[in-house]
Amino acid sequence: MEIEKDQVCILIPTLNEAPTIGDLVLAFRARGYGRILVMDGNSTDGTAGLAETAGARVRLQSGKGKGNAIIEAADIIDLPYVLMLDGDGTYLPEDAEKMLLPLFSGYDHVIGNRLAFPDPHAFTRMNLTGNHLINYFFRLAHGRDLNDILSGYRAFTLTSLRGMNLREAGFEIETEMAVQAVKFNQQIAVVPVTYRERPGTQTKLNPLQDGMRILSAIYRFAKMNNPLFYFGLIGASLALAGGVMGVYVLIEWLNHIEHIPMTILTVLLIMVGIEVFMFGVIGDMLLAYHREVIREIQQLQPPKKPE
Repeated sequence: MEIEKDQVCILIPTLNEAPTIGDLVLAFRARGYGRILVMDGNSTDGTAGLAETAGARVRLQSGKGKGNAIIEAADIIDLPYVLMLDGDGTYLPEDAEKMLLPLFSGYDHVIGNRLAFPDPHAFTRMNLTGNHLINYFFRLAHGRDLNDILSGYRAFTLTSLRGMNLREAGFEIETEMAVQAVKFNQQIAVVPVTYRERPGTQTKLNPLQDGMRILSAIYRFAKMNNPLFYFGLIGASLALAGGVMGVYVLIEWLNHIEHIPMTILTVLLIMVGIEVFMFGVIGDMLLAYHREVIREIQQLQPPKKPE
């Protein structure tokens, strides 16, 4: 199937990407993509001017963070297909057609898997381990293996982008997009892409701090998408704490030492843990019923007539 490049908007969120943004825009223009939108987070190194000189349409975002750039861009873009990538030169324009092809075949959302073909020095050992851990936790929490939920190389239809209820302002935006795509049952394709070592700009990510924020976001989003996991983890933790405390109380009692307050606390922890776990079970049943109702409503809707 042929890709209609005049129907594609190249979206590049930037913040101080002067060493790479000009060449990146020119590379896409050379490949036939005439609609390039750079959402600049008020860079101080002349990124916006370099992008405009290279032929991109530049908009300065009103809010801070990559998430706000994408949210604001969703109201600006007027083409049906969007290819999004970072402006730091780590992703190749040569992978653009590979990313876009699934959209023209009926998919809603495409994720470029950086972990498939990274350059030898593209990831530190800590970053690579953290990425695998985050993807594993996402699979546990949301029931889908998307290989690389933190990838900044994505393609999606404008309809699917606007259908997401995106709210995250910062680097958690990729996680939220993956969650929303799964939640709304979008057709998701994962495509292996090349990931290069950062060629001239400093990373804006703090591996430990941002990694914990992303893990927290995955868990937080599970409250609505997988309540059994969300409440079950809390309930199991409380019950486990009560069980450990109970073992200690039992050993002490066998030695003729009584801990009445600790015994009461042990019972309370176990009971509350079981109750919270049951909240998760009930929530999961309600969610399954809700999804079934939505599915039946969609089946009752008449098919769209071809234009």
